[in-house]
Amino acid sequence: MGRVGVVGITALCGAFAAGPSLAVATGSPSSLILIYLSQLPLFIGGLWLGAGVALAAGVTASMMLLAASDITAALMFAALNGVPVILLVRQALLARTATAGAMEWYPPGLLAAWLTGLGLTAIAVAFFLFGGPDSLQSAMREMLAPALDRLFDKSAPGRDEFAHLLAMIMPGLVAASWMAMTLINGILAQGLLARFGASWRPSPALATLSLPRWFPLLPVLATAATALGGTIGFFGINMMIVLTLPFCLAGLAVLHTIAYRFSRPAILLISFYVLAGLFGWPLLLITFLGLIDASLRLRGRFPLRQSLGGTNDR
Repeated sequence: MGRVGVVGITALCGAFAAGPSLAVATGSPSSLILIYLSQLPLFIGGLWLGAGVALAAGVTASMMLLAASDITAALMFAALNGVPVILLVRQALLARTATAGAMEWYPPGLLAAWLTGLGLTAIAVAFFLFGGPDSLQSAMREMLAPALDRLFDKSAPGRDEFAHLLAMIMPGLVAASWMAMTLINGILAQGLLARFGASWRPSPALATLSLPRWFPLLPVLATAATALGGTIGFFGINMMIVLTLPFCLAGLAVLHTIAYRFSRPAILLISFYVLAGLFGWPLLLITFLGLIDASLRLRGRFPLRQSLGGTNDR
């Protein structure tokens, strides 16, 4: 593709990425759902043409928001969408030549670890910006107050305790939902590009995802921090919430590995996802399975018939 084509695609990706935020700025409530897809054009540009295109598209989108809104909107977009996508795309496109001469791409387990690091960093930055957990919890309670007022009477018993609990876990919930949004946008972009034969790297199979060997130490640290209480305990609680996403992915990888041992794996997988969508609790079980797998390496007992992607022994 020529330079003009790359520049044109970069500009389009930046414009489409900024579009949802610009639509929200106009006061259109129906455009709020599109905010969740703001990262998709950046992922498409980056996974198609490289991290440089993702960077240029992110800068383009931020400049558009700066011109149409204010510097706060531009910085928020860059922090929540631009920087994470650029970093993840750069890591995803790393590759090396294996001993057999085959190309070994950056493993999905390490990408999950990077995503987790971004989520934990976001919580730490929120602590710093709000001046500590007390100020952050106070801001969370003020944000939640209108919704609680619609659900409970102000004099209802247990209302204050419930508000305090929500304010305590809200940073972790927000970070985890942002991580899930980033994951979904990355998967959608890679799937679309692979569908049209335009992806830079091959799509890794979920069954190949294996968290790094040091990863099980994180829930241990989070538990210890929670037990200490105070500021450290507040961070520990929210750290545990953030860690549910990567361990859920690891559990799903185990499930896919087991399913591929059967002649019709789709039956088992569809049944699980239907149950998970209807009831939710199967995801808790699969998260616990992921924690066990990361600690004991269960996948060694159910080897894949074909191995894709890299390793996490780094």
